[in-house]
Amino acid sequence: MNHQQNPSSSGLRPRSGSMLNGFMRLLSIAAIALFSLEPLLTAQSSNISENAEQHTKIQFVAFGDSLLDCGTYSPFATIFFGGGKYSTNPTEIFPQLVAEHYGSLLEPAALGGFGIPLIPTTGLCYAQGGARVTLQPGPGHAAEGTRNANFALSTTVPVAEQIQTYLKVHKRFTSNQIIFLQGGANDVLVNLEAAQTAGTAAAQQAAVAAIMQAAIDLGNLVQTLKANGATRIVLVNMPDLGVTPQGVATADHGASLTQICQLFNATLQQTLQQQGLLDQVILIDLFTFVENTVKNFKELGFQVSNTGTACDAQAEIARAKRLHLDNPTTFSDSLFCSPQTLTAPNAAQDFEFADPIHPTTHFTQLFAPLVIQQIDASPLK
Repeated sequence: MNHQQNPSSSGLRPRSGSMLNGFMRLLSIAAIALFSLEPLLTAQSSNISENAEQHTKIQFVAFGDSLLDCGTYSPFATIFFGGGKYSTNPTEIFPQLVAEHYGSLLEPAALGGFGIPLIPTTGLCYAQGGARVTLQPGPGHAAEGTRNANFALSTTVPVAEQIQTYLKVHKRFTSNQIIFLQGGANDVLVNLEAAQTAGTAAAQQAAVAAIMQAAIDLGNLVQTLKANGATRIVLVNMPDLGVTPQGVATADHGASLTQICQLFNATLQQTLQQQGLLDQVILIDLFTFVENTVKNFKELGFQVSNTGTACDAQAEIARAKRLHLDNPTTFSDSLFCSPQTLTAPNAAQDFEFADPIHPTTHFTQLFAPLVIQQIDASPLK
């Protein structure tokens, strides 16, 4: 997921004459080298005490959007903003917490964006903020005609292409892997925005059809995973975007967004049912979890539900201005959130949402145990 609009030009390009020109690119490349080494060094360190039995431990792979993005854009976002993931940074997102529970690691499969081409790493988390199910561009991607548009801002590689990238390198999935699969929120946001801009009944119908197609495509990707050896697939459905801060700020207070998310989930489930795959996945109901968390936020330890965000967008924009970045509002979501740009010192625990659509660390810490529980209870092995 990613709620940014496509900018008209690259937000990375420093203003003419700035001393940052070229320096940012150099620092980002250096950071990629360091970020790429970190999981490798950690793995080498843990291998010292490994015995033969541990060589069959569970391995995790992830395909999706910002909800599963383990830090694809972290070199730029961390160095210049102290961010790195779509949450209250520094943090670990829920698939990373789940992987750690089973003694595994989940790190980005590639690093780059924001002026740097994607550079493959040893990680297996292919998810990218802004990714759609099968189509480009996604939210946050540079506008067509921008120089180096594929990596000038967010790279937003679609989920289907993420899977093909994995298969080109690794050929097949293995029986000791658990695969996270998720997507569709960016297809919802892109198509609803297009319909709103057009303002016609025909555009609204086209948007609904495109969103339903994205759900069908996501269901078909389950078949792709199964056909290539995946035995345990954790499929996360569409969250209820209507109850997020972005949703409740709309004219109908999120009612339309909730309905379209329900339609997406129903279409996805129907696609799986028709293909005989519904009982072949571990289906995680994020839609209901988000709704329940919003309704019961105080009982769950939150102070603020969907009426505010943990990250101060204006502070992030001010940071972008100090860096002399074009289009500073491009840098206003939780990818660029740091402890210095929180709305309050304990916001990562007190707030449910980091920005208008992404969850905080506290939300993630509540969601991960539910996923673990469903993996453990699943008969799929």
